[in-house]
Amino acid sequence: MAVRKAESLHYSIGLLGISAGSLLLAVHFYSIPRAAPVIPSTALGVLLLILSSLLAYAGIRRSQRDASLFLSLCLTISVFWCGYGVVFILEGQGVLNDTSDFRNALVPGLVTFTLALLIVAVVGFLSRELILALIASAVSLASAHEVAMHYSTSFGSSAVACNYMIVCLVGGYFALGRIVYFLSKEKIALPGTDLAKNKAHEQLQPTSGSVNHFAVFGVILNLLSASVFGCRLLGVTSKLFIGQVPWLWAAGVYQIGVCVLSYRAMDVLMATFFGFTSILKFAGGYCLLYPVWQTEEPSFPTPFLVVFSILFAVLALFLTLKSLADGLYLLFYVAYCIALACRPKGFFEGGPQGVDVAIFVASAVMALIHLYNVKAGTKIPIGQGVVKALLARSSFLKLREGADLHAPYLGYSKYADAEVLGYACSVLASFAITVTGDPQAPLATVVIPWVVVAGGILKFLGGSVAFARGKTLESSAFILYAVMWIIWGLARYGGLYGTTRSFHTAVGIIAFMLFNGFIVFCTLFLNITWFFYSLTFLLIAVSFLLDAVGALPVGYDIAATVIFGLVSFYCFLSALCSSVFEGSCLPMGRPLVQLSGVGGGMTKCLHLPARKASSVKRIADILKSGGTCGIPTDTVYVLVAACNRPDAVEKAHRSKRQAQERPMSLWISSLKQLEPAKHLFSPLLWDFMEAAWPSPISLVVPRGAWVDFLGMKDSAKYVGTPQSIAIRIPDCSVTTHLIDLVGPIVVTSANPTGEADTTHHNQVYAKLGDKVDAVLCDGPSPENIASTVVDCTKIDSGNIGFFRVGIIPKSQVLQILEQVQKKHSPVPSSGTGTPKSQEEHPNHSHAVRNGVGTAAPVHSAGGNHTRL
Repeated sequence: MAVRKAESLHYSIGLLGISAGSLLLAVHFYSIPRAAPVIPSTALGVLLLILSSLLAYAGIRRSQRDASLFLSLCLTISVFWCGYGVVFILEGQGVLNDTSDFRNALVPGLVTFTLALLIVAVVGFLSRELILALIASAVSLASAHEVAMHYSTSFGSSAVACNYMIVCLVGGYFALGRIVYFLSKEKIALPGTDLAKNKAHEQLQPTSGSVNHFAVFGVILNLLSASVFGCRLLGVTSKLFIGQVPWLWAAGVYQIGVCVLSYRAMDVLMATFFGFTSILKFAGGYCLLYPVWQTEEPSFPTPFLVVFSILFAVLALFLTLKSLADGLYLLFYVAYCIALACRPKGFFEGGPQGVDVAIFVASAVMALIHLYNVKAGTKIPIGQGVVKALLARSSFLKLREGADLHAPYLGYSKYADAEVLGYACSVLASFAITVTGDPQAPLATVVIPWVVVAGGILKFLGGSVAFARGKTLESSAFILYAVMWIIWGLARYGGLYGTTRSFHTAVGIIAFMLFNGFIVFCTLFLNITWFFYSLTFLLIAVSFLLDAVGALPVGYDIAATVIFGLVSFYCFLSALCSSVFEGSCLPMGRPLVQLSGVGGGMTKCLHLPARKASSVKRIADILKSGGTCGIPTDTVYVLVAACNRPDAVEKAHRSKRQAQERPMSLWISSLKQLEPAKHLFSPLLWDFMEAAWPSPISLVVPRGAWVDFLGMKDSAKYVGTPQSIAIRIPDCSVTTHLIDLVGPIVVTSANPTGEADTTHHNQVYAKLGDKVDAVLCDGPSPENIASTVVDCTKIDSGNIGFFRVGIIPKSQVLQILEQVQKKHSPVPSSGTGTPKSQEEHPNHSHAVRNGVGTAAPVHSAGGNHTRL
């Protein structure tokens, strides 16, 4: 009920936002015949920008569970009003000088959203989403009327306003109905807004998290950018100028967002594609801005565009494995990059604009097909699995499928791998600077979008996603290189880097070189390819430094960037292959330096999310079969094996190279598991265990015949010491459920002996990934402090000691003991809160105050829990 209510509220927020924006536009168009508008253009633009943000939020939040048209409708209208609002602001500030400028600025966007919303409406009517279809068709009709109004005086603004009023009334009524429905606890339903039938219909839709519902919106954004240049070629608009930049840059910003959301949908290939197309949109907008401060048109770095076309072609080849139609669609962008490379003025030439027209048509068809296939039972064939079926006969190339298809690198992650895009950005940025800009006109070469957007912004995005997946070193390198590309691109080609270099520039470059030197050192322990990747970037930094001090040899900078670009291209291909095929078609290599405890996670073990009961059962099956696993607890992560599998206990001991002073301990899920040996424990110790657990308190108890009941046989020598064993019941539902399934387990810290505690499954995987059979992943530990270890070997005489005071304070343990002792003896405790029996042993009382044990052998036994 709570989930349904939250979804309905997001749905209602989206519809209310559409209604509010439609009301504003209706008032605006009704007031056009008046001398002074009711809402000034600047104010209208700002309000539309605010509402576009609201719609984007509602669409994204709603889409997480539901694959309805609401996502496409909300996000499409959001980007529409974002660009629309900026154009109104430009008009209000006097940037658009006359009526023709305003028309040339608006029409490309209006044409795009007339068609895009018409597609949404058609699919909505076919799938019986009548409310959404009616809203989409009304906004589409309003946009079409507005286009006609700009070209013919016979079309008045009242028709546009009327359509927006329909949207306002329909959206407002339906949103109000949903709100009333839930506020009345489903007792009141306005006619047509009853959610019972809607929910029954929605539950029939697929809800797999691996389906990328954002791909349709990404394709619609390609419509928008293609429309700007296609309208100029077809004569719909008379020129390309600053007024059309809002459409291009709005599409670019939203497409970066779609790129991130595609990673959330575990769709690496489409996320990379949308990252690529966003670069082209920012570059096109930059070209239209350039004439504002220069009279000449900008030129293009040809090597960059040739390399860009190669990257698109490689991506198209891999995307064909998923869908033949999508792979062919990407070939239009291969042709687009080649057309730009063949024309020195790029976006202003007819050749690239002709390809834009083809992209517009192809994007419309692909948007219709994908949107229809999401909603319809009968799918339009797009060649899905055609190439995959051919590869199935190959023994060399085997596609990744099933649970391993989106397997995270280090445990469970909400994102797919972004390394493909990160490497591609390195290729683009390096080849973009192989063309030397004119020092007298540094902005003449369109390098800022290639370096700053491709090498900087998108590489920063790749680094952030890599960090979310646990790739700490890779993410640090990506983010460092992103900062370098952004600063260098803005400084050199933004006019801040003149012909005379300065000492300050050299100092800044040296700082980057020092950071990169540390990354080069760390990659020695990662793999060979990453070592060369970071080392060749150091060559680029050296060329920047030599240039800053005026000592750059001729051709060195070009050679350095080409070498780095080629290494990055190999990494790009390797990452693509590893994300699509099983095995290492293009291996990254082994670490140049292999140290104990470093790089162990390169050998992937099974990793399962702890929140799934099926994962816990699978871990239990592995333990029952003699495996060892890393699991979360109420404190830090631990390495465990089943007690009744002596071979597994010995394996866990060997994998840790367990030191004698840190023997393994024993965990149970309840005292019932020790019930057959209860007579071997003293009544006081038994009651103390019962009162202290479950909790992060480890009790070191005397070793005895009760150990034989656990089935460890000869492997029992690895657990505890000859005198004692540490035992506890963890206060963690996942862990105790696992022990219920397996039986008592032996436990040791999930890290090489002598290293710090592991407080995240990523650390377990990285340190012991090649030594354990599986890791149960539950994110960061709830506590970074280990358990409190209590010496109970002399509890019957009233003595307890503390080997370590951890998360549970000493006073709380003593309070538990005092309450238990009251059951066994009528003698009251002393006024200080310390048991009377302890007062008779002042030496041991001193040991308690200092948190240490009393006997050396027992102290050794407690040492194993300094990490648990």
